[in-house]
Amino acid sequence: MMEGLAAAVNALIPLKQRMHAFHPALKKCYPIAVLHAEKLFIYDLDRTKYRFVKWVAVPMPIPPGVRAAFQLQDYDGRIACVVSPDVFESQEGYVTILHEFVHCYQYETCEQTLKMTLDIARKAQEVDDFMWEINYPFPYTGRDFIRPYTHFMKALEASDLLAIRDARIQLKAYLSLHDFEYMIWQEWKEGFARWVENKVKLYMAMSENAKGSQPPYDRVVFYAGGAAIIEFLSRRDPACVQNLPLLFEKIMSL
Repeated sequence: MMEGLAAAVNALIPLKQRMHAFHPALKKCYPIAVLHAEKLFIYDLDRTKYRFVKWVAVPMPIPPGVRAAFQLQDYDGRIACVVSPDVFESQEGYVTILHEFVHCYQYETCEQTLKMTLDIARKAQEVDDFMWEINYPFPYTGRDFIRPYTHFMKALEASDLLAIRDARIQLKAYLSLHDFEYMIWQEWKEGFARWVENKVKLYMAMSENAKGSQPPYDRVVFYAGGAAIIEFLSRRDPACVQNLPLLFEKIMSL
């Protein structure tokens, strides 16, 4: 098993080398932890090649088919891409690893500083709620969310700034402070990773990931909406995607 996994992990390197000039988020290789039999098998870069480092017990319940990025406390608290072995069965899976590498980059550069500007994050930290980004009870099914957010994404596609701002005003009027902050956070964090993922797919002549762009909505709507915002903003100011704190400010101020 170990030999086969090592080869599968290392098959990522040629793809990443083709993409590393696209954005600083894709320049670095991060540790990859593969879920198998309630263990995480950790691979890390040794010069130019991934090598098996060690295995650790899973730190929490992790679902099959996991695609995530989080700190591994048993690996010096380092941020890592955590996946199940089936990710290596397709090019789509390898692109997903790059999506998770973007999250690793966000974490290592500016994520915590930006997060602590939000009341929702500060309140979650006070009560040790480490899963709020996944479990926050956002009103996805509310008509007063669905209607303006649908209009918002259509306005982004049309580059209609007046309609974009009108939809944003409606959303801000309907949503609570924490709802609105949650939306902004997910648009920045997940939207940027989706945007990079789709740029990679476009380069590779693959179909873009459009999950979440149509009702019924759930958390993935902000992956789609955030990617659309970032595409809109990048057309107006190409440099903004190279500066993630600036990008966050631009999303916040739409």
